[in-house]
Amino acid sequence: MVTRDGRRRVTISDVASHAQVSTTAVSKVLRNAYGVSEAMRAKVQAAIDELGYRPHAAARAMRGRTFTIGVVLPHIRNPFFADILDGLNEQIAGAGYQAIIVQGGSMDPDSEGRAINALVDRQVDGILIVAPVLARARLEEMARSTPTVVLGRHDRSAVYDSVLDDDEVGAELAVEHLISLGHRRIAHISQKDSGPARSVMWLHTIRARTYERVMTEHGLAEHVAVVATSYTEEGGYQATRELLAREPRPTAVFAGSDQAAFGALAAIHEAGLAVPGDVSVAGYDNARVTALAHISLTSVDQDGAIMGRTAGRLLLERIIEGRTSAVRFSVTPTLVTRRSTAPPRG
Repeated sequence: MVTRDGRRRVTISDVASHAQVSTTAVSKVLRNAYGVSEAMRAKVQAAIDELGYRPHAAARAMRGRTFTIGVVLPHIRNPFFADILDGLNEQIAGAGYQAIIVQGGSMDPDSEGRAINALVDRQVDGILIVAPVLARARLEEMARSTPTVVLGRHDRSAVYDSVLDDDEVGAELAVEHLISLGHRRIAHISQKDSGPARSVMWLHTIRARTYERVMTEHGLAEHVAVVATSYTEEGGYQATRELLAREPRPTAVFAGSDQAAFGALAAIHEAGLAVPGDVSVAGYDNARVTALAHISLTSVDQDGAIMGRTAGRLLLERIIEGRTSAVRFSVTPTLVTRRSTAPPRG
């Protein structure tokens, strides 16, 4: 095959010959497969750089691939999603893949379904769905024809792969931390359900129920206060305004997401109160922006980059290697304490 300027296009066989390795070894390096030594990776990469090799997407697509991964996000404003996408792109770029991102419509199953259909219609090779609200049967129907990874759901499937955080451990870390500081009036900002029932497979339900359990175990059931809103800055802001209007007001707020916690910080500041002097605030996700000096938010770290990289690896295993058995990968969270939490006054 020749390029438009008449030069012969460099092939994977040329790279293998130049590096004095097999084409299989080159393929493994290109898709970031496990079992490739650093020496082998360096040798192949040097040959790629010297020869100027670039995967020919058009030719590969004719063999049944588009070399795109579809990503469905509840919305695009959550900074934690950027950490997931960074990890995903890091994993799939070496195999010549790119991500196509669509917004699913937060807690609206119909909007989410349309977003997924749009990706399927564009013949993406695989789909990553972050915190979906669609029924498992609908997800499995899609996964039978398109390799799929679901991130953030706690239900099990034999059809699609799952990447999730141990949300019970994470919520317990946050609430135990606030109690250990001496807080008793601890409130929680959760997310509204898309239906009439609280589904145990949704992460916000697990975080809220864990908060209630830990409070009860410490004899603080009378102080349980949950405001169900949305995991957005607006939702966190409105929920915190409602909490601050109560008498007595809470001395600490555990928000189910960092984005909701940002809204809580804004509401507390607007009310003329200090963080953490008057109200401590803890979030969930540990998005990179939480470490900025003017935010310094205590947050549960579930490592979005690892989640994204793992999702990318699982998708490539299905697409390239043909794996069909379901994999379930769980992240063990940790708590990162910063200046937004401190003992209550008095």
